[in-house]
Amino acid sequence: MSSLLEVSTKMEFDQEYSRIEQLRDSLNQVLKGKADVIDNVIICLLSRGHLLLEDHPGLGKTMLAKSLASMIGGKFARVQCTPDLLPSDITGFSIFNQKTHEFEFREGPVFSDIMLADEINRATPRTQSALLEAMAERQVTVDAVRYQLSQDYFVIATQNPIDQHGTYPLPEAQLDRFSMKLSIGYPDEIDEIQILAAAIENDSVTASKMNSVFDEKELLQIQQKIAAISVAEPVQRYLVQIGNLTRSHPQVTLGLSPRGLLIWQRVAQARAFLNQRNYVIPDDLLETAEPVLSVRLGNDQSENRLIIEEILNSVKLPEYAIPKTSDI
Repeated sequence: MSSLLEVSTKMEFDQEYSRIEQLRDSLNQVLKGKADVIDNVIICLLSRGHLLLEDHPGLGKTMLAKSLASMIGGKFARVQCTPDLLPSDITGFSIFNQKTHEFEFREGPVFSDIMLADEINRATPRTQSALLEAMAERQVTVDAVRYQLSQDYFVIATQNPIDQHGTYPLPEAQLDRFSMKLSIGYPDEIDEIQILAAAIENDSVTASKMNSVFDEKELLQIQQKIAAISVAEPVQRYLVQIGNLTRSHPQVTLGLSPRGLLIWQRVAQARAFLNQRNYVIPDDLLETAEPVLSVRLGNDQSENRLIIEEILNSVKLPEYAIPKTSDI
């Protein structure tokens, strides 16, 4: 999708942007030939969102999450979702200490920087709901006590699109907490040969080999900078018009919520940052439309693509003046 606007100015970034480039290059070594997927993962992270990966087993989802945690200097936790998993297995629980005669709180895996919820749709709805507060507010409430989570708490959840036996489909309230839904897909023939060759040479990239790119404080500073990126009123109106069309579309059960619009705007800001701009253009919305909308439309992927294309084609692109160099 091409924009009607030509970008004539570039935002100047110092060490922050060079570190994002380092992060991008390192992750591209983890998932060879998946540059578009890597860019969207980084955009999701920078927008302080959460990511749903819907794909087959063995495509590198766990490796991606571990590597990302290593490179942001964060704590990684993995939860294998099963029907017998309890909410306290995720949030943590209080236990009575016989020595001190007091209850002590034992933290669950949500007290991490990056948490992988593997096969999230195999957990019961009650357990799935334990993540709602954590994902939306970065806090959990246990026994009427609130506990703050990491400010860059990032959930990567996976689900298998083929095997649906014994699963519990994620409700709309849960899906609306995710910023994007992505599929990694199988690598190309050349990339797959390189993966096999690297395994023989014992030169494959592992999370343990990844060096930290930046720490939690530095990542939070970048995320705050992204939240201040300019979004012109015509672009916001364009975004709202798309949202309204999703709500009235006959094939969409529940359209884009105001929270969904806010998430999409933040995603567009993160994409602008990745393209060295401090203002959002329509392309930032168009290029992120499928991963943002597909997690919310409630249809299969192929049907979602047709609906998204139809909606985008029915809304006129906004025309507005690109900020002058002096304004940047």
